[in-house]
Amino acid sequence: MRILFVGNSFTARNNLPGLLKGLAAQRGVEIEFKLISAGGASLRQHLNAGQALTAIASGGYDVVVLQEQSTLPVKSAERFRESARDFDAAITAAGARTALYLTWARRNAPESQAALTSAYGGAAVELGATLIPVGMVWERFLATHDEPVLHDQDNSHPALAGSYLAACVFLIALLAEDPVGIDVPVKGLDADTAALLQQAAWDICEELASAE
Repeated sequence: MRILFVGNSFTARNNLPGLLKGLAAQRGVEIEFKLISAGGASLRQHLNAGQALTAIASGGYDVVVLQEQSTLPVKSAERFRESARDFDAAITAAGARTALYLTWARRNAPESQAALTSAYGGAAVELGATLIPVGMVWERFLATHDEPVLHDQDNSHPALAGSYLAACVFLIALLAEDPVGIDVPVKGLDADTAALLQQAAWDICEELASAE
């Protein structure tokens, strides 16, 4: 599977695409990916810069993953939706499918998750895109676990455990594969923590699917 990731440090930090590639390989799925990332960038900035649209038009991608600037869907859901529409038109024209990477609330503003979930969920329904509900899984995990810490020290970016949990959610939502029991050592993450995050991702995604 060839995947293009368009986003910022929420995608780039801890090499989320690489974490997903490692998990997928253990399920017999080979992933090739390209990451187009700029610090703090919004989807509109990526559209205006042109690099992402050029990559999409060059074709060959199965999926294009879109990640909006972390607080923009809270401040202006409509601006996010407009950018997602414009990207989706280009993605569809290139014969690929759109996936939306629903991100998490900042540690000191958990109440903003509802707005993020609503904005991404609404866009996914409108566009027929695949929703990757990372923020929803984080929210449920944080409600019952103090450890491992998912947020980095800035209370915004993902710690390694947060990115690993996100990668497990990608494996489930994008590839329909189960992360539980995958034994791929990740530097800085002990095996017990990885196993906990794998199981949590699977259990919470199952809960979310049954609640729909």
